[in-house]
Amino acid sequence: MSITDNITKVDFFKRKHEAGKWEWDTGKFVGRPFKISYTDASVLVADAWKERAQGIPQGCFLLAYYDCDPDKLGLHEAVLLRVIEPAELPTDRDVVSSMVEYYKDTIRTGSDKQSQLDQYSRYEFGFSGVKCSILGCFYLDDSGRLLFGADLENFYSAHNYSVIKPNDELLTVIVNYRDKGVPGGAGDIRIGKVRYSSSRRFASTQADVPVYVKAKDFAGKRTALFGMTRTGKSNSIKKIIQANEQMSALAPMLLDTTKESPEESLEPFKGDAPKYPIGQIIFDMNGEYANKNLQDEGTAIFEIYKDKTERYSIVEKPGFKVMKVNFYNEVESGLELMKAFPSVADDTTKFMVGFRSVFLDKPENYSTDVSTKTRYDRRVAVYYCILYRAGFKEPTGFKVKWEASTDICGEVNKALKPSAGLSLEDACNWWEQLWKIYDSSPTAQDYKKTKGREWADDDLKALLVMLTRCRTSGGTPDCNGYRNLRPVATQHTPLTKTAFEQDILQALRAGKIVIADLSSGDEELQRMYSERITRKVFRDAMDRFTSARPNNFIQFYFEEAHNLFPKKEDKDLSQIYNRLAKEGAKLHIGLVYATQEVSSISGNILKATQNWFISHLNNEDEIKELRKYYDFSDFSDSLVRFSQDTDKGFVRVKTYSNAFVVPVQIDKFSAPKADGK
Repeated sequence: MSITDNITKVDFFKRKHEAGKWEWDTGKFVGRPFKISYTDASVLVADAWKERAQGIPQGCFLLAYYDCDPDKLGLHEAVLLRVIEPAELPTDRDVVSSMVEYYKDTIRTGSDKQSQLDQYSRYEFGFSGVKCSILGCFYLDDSGRLLFGADLENFYSAHNYSVIKPNDELLTVIVNYRDKGVPGGAGDIRIGKVRYSSSRRFASTQADVPVYVKAKDFAGKRTALFGMTRTGKSNSIKKIIQANEQMSALAPMLLDTTKESPEESLEPFKGDAPKYPIGQIIFDMNGEYANKNLQDEGTAIFEIYKDKTERYSIVEKPGFKVMKVNFYNEVESGLELMKAFPSVADDTTKFMVGFRSVFLDKPENYSTDVSTKTRYDRRVAVYYCILYRAGFKEPTGFKVKWEASTDICGEVNKALKPSAGLSLEDACNWWEQLWKIYDSSPTAQDYKKTKGREWADDDLKALLVMLTRCRTSGGTPDCNGYRNLRPVATQHTPLTKTAFEQDILQALRAGKIVIADLSSGDEELQRMYSERITRKVFRDAMDRFTSARPNNFIQFYFEEAHNLFPKKEDKDLSQIYNRLAKEGAKLHIGLVYATQEVSSISGNILKATQNWFISHLNNEDEIKELRKYYDFSDFSDSLVRFSQDTDKGFVRVKTYSNAFVVPVQIDKFSAPKADGK
């Protein structure tokens, strides 16, 4: 029986009338409040009540009922409390004083037998107080439907309330309650069970209280996973991937990426199911998702969903598509990738600055303006020659052509006809010879006099310096030139016809899982490739959005996000990850990121995050940062404490559709069963 079925059978306000008073039959009585406000309550508890309820751990949920016949007064409501810390009782000082005197007396008499404690003192010593935060109120509307409000509309004098620790059945409803129903149906997934504390003496004898997440909470939303290494972040990510994959399987149709006319409706869901399959891409910094490893134990994503998964790698290896660029086919994007490479981007010499200022985007009037076409083709021709000299292997049978007058060709090499197409070796020889004679060329000098501009523009000259390694025409090689580009040649392949990011985009639009293995590259290379892919998907989604064409959901997963995302103090909202956080929702792009420290992530991203999974944080600075969000301040003490052996996967979860944080032991990820669950 699912939770959805259960909620109709749970009477949240079930009660019985015994000995002249009303007793709530939805849990164990644990105490009475002696102070209450809109935000917190202090509750008197006794040792006997605690024992009968099998403990009151820090962070546990309690319910405060108005102590009356709810049908008679119409007070069908229960205040939801969370235990935070001990509360001081007005009698505590007297009790402590009496207790100290009692201890002194036992030492003086040489006896420590409890029987020497009088009955009245034993009774007084058995009481204590707990302080609770008020999370909201469960109540029934006029139609008898259970609702939850995240505040109090009203509260009564504290002596009118009884406080209970809810039973398993009621606790299941509390932690899984949503405004539009309780999860457990199609597209939702059990993520774990309620867990209050690291110690499990009482909990080991109790039944599991399941916690479900609503898969719709993750589609197009931002999700953060914070915690120290080996606390279960990767396992949680696999559960999220599984939840999205189960929901994706319910999609009734594929997205038509060729369709230009607007859809009748851009609504992304049909009921609880997405209209189109969900694409998911994992940026795998350490190779733990793309390759088998010991911690998987048969639960590798690429094996479980092998029919829907495509793996990409920076280096060529079996079972992977290569994330390399054919620089000869992809002129514009290849040059931009080259400029971002460390050996190019960090060089401040004049010839490299000139090279980085060159852009090879095809002009809009390329096909209509002969002069524009001629100058652009010349720049591209020299760029091809630079690639060739730098060791970028050319595609089979590759030829390069451009227009040059008979006069200039006669001065350079009469035997070579650029307009007919030249091999790269011949093209290199042509351009190298031109640069050698350019300043003394009669044709070039006459062109400048008659046209009012040089035959070779500034961009062409910057490229010729790179090709010849000569800063001036007719000079000797005096700079590294194309040699600075040799490290980039490892990212080139002459085999591909289309850009790998275009192939990845098509796979995501078809609802596939893409794993980008970036483990073979250094941090700069990882950053370069992740940004390249991310920008491609973002721009495509924005183009579809502005042309009123639908987008399917695409989920991004970033492990070790601190290596990629802007830092806390970085305010540049134009960065792609900030744009994903701020604008991704309207484009149906979801963002899931995992890292160790809250403070390592830009506040612009944190403020836009709807789902939070927090495990162990080991210092007060991180707790201070976390307190800014939702009700995580209630867990500031317990998040610092951690047992490496028993607390893996023990997280505090806040999802988009849930009004409060729930402490959860995340289930270990396992392969779906035959029925897909």
